[in-house]
Amino acid sequence: MNESWKEMTREQLYQLIENCSKNWLAMDGVWFQSIEEQYGMDEAMKHDEAIWRRFTRIEARRAKDFLKLPDRAGLDGLKRALNLRMYANMCNDSAEMKDGALIYKIRDCRVQRARTSKGMPMHPCKSVGEIEYSGFAEIIDDRISCECLSCYPDVTDPDYSCCWRFTMEESHE
Repeated sequence: MNESWKEMTREQLYQLIENCSKNWLAMDGVWFQSIEEQYGMDEAMKHDEAIWRRFTRIEARRAKDFLKLPDRAGLDGLKRALNLRMYANMCNDSAEMKDGALIYKIRDCRVQRARTSKGMPMHPCKSVGEIEYSGFAEIIDDRISCECLSCYPDVTDPDYSCCWRFTMEESHE
């Protein structure tokens, strides 16, 4: 495809977004596995956590700007912003309001599926997820807190790869 993205059809743009997302995820996995192979899982996880502390905030700011969300966009703003994450179009996920909280679930994680298919151990992603989702939510609205309900290695719901609960903290202003 030699066309500029400005000349692409809607369908081609969708394919481009999917390809870019897959490329991003592949790069994320390649650098991680490079460190994991040479220095071990603990060292790879330290770097993964450091990267997500920074990247998730960049991604959240860009989603917030794109959606023109106010500074304190609440759980509704977070729900909208989660749909714009690079990973969102590649996984079977859902975000639903329940009892005043936003419950975000990923049914099928491409990372865990890829590692399993290669005979690799599962990625112990809970610590990274806590950094990733709490940091993302904080940029959308600093009153939102994040709690892990289920994520490897602490899986409490085997029907999902991971589950997260976002709540609004009471404002003391």
